[in-house]
Amino acid sequence: MSKKPESTFMNMVIRLFIIVGLAGAVLGFVYIQTFDVIAAAKKKKLEEAIGQVVPAFDTLNVYTRMPATGKDSITFYEAYKNDSLVGTAIATYTEKGFSGVFKIMVGFDPQGVIINTSVLEHKETPGLGDKMDKSKSDWSIQFNGKDPKTYKLTVTKDGGDVDAITAATISSRAFCDATDRAYKTYKEKGGNDNE
Repeated sequence: MSKKPESTFMNMVIRLFIIVGLAGAVLGFVYIQTFDVIAAAKKKKLEEAIGQVVPAFDTLNVYTRMPATGKDSITFYEAYKNDSLVGTAIATYTEKGFSGVFKIMVGFDPQGVIINTSVLEHKETPGLGDKMDKSKSDWSIQFNGKDPKTYKLTVTKDGGDVDAITAATISSRAFCDATDRAYKTYKEKGGNDNE
C-alpha cells in the first residue's frame, strides 16, 4: 500500500497559484472575447439616447467640457441638420444618487429649453429611484419643454419646481443635479445666447 503524499504548505501555495493563474487566464480570455460586443452595445445605447433627446440630425459635433461642479468632464453632442443647429445632447452625471453615480443624457434646443432626457446608467433602487427611467414611469417627462432660466431644477421640497418621485427624493434631487450641471455647463460654453 502506497503512502499518500503529505500536504505541505508549499504544495498548497503552488496549487493555489496554479488555480489562480488558470482562473485569471480564463477571465482574460472571456474579457477579450466580449470587449467589442460590450463596446458596441454601449455605443448603440449612447446613439439611441442622443436620438431621443434631440430632433433628427445629419451631423454631430462632439466635444467635452469640465463643469464648474463635479469631478469629471461632460460630453456635448451638437446636432446639426442641413448645417443648422437643431439641438445639443449633453451626457451628464451626478454623484448624489442614492446608490452613487448615475448618468443621464439631456437635450437642449438652440434656445436652451430642455427637449427631453434619457437615463444612460444607474444603480438606483428598483421600484423607487429607477422610476426616473422612462421604461419604468413617465416621471422625467416633467422636464420636457422647460426652460431652466425660469424652471427651478430642484425638487419642490427644496423650493424648486420638480415633483419628486414618491419615496425617492434622493434620486429625484440627483436627477435634478445632473440636469442642472448640464444646463450650467451649456451656458458657460456659450449656449443659449438669447438672454
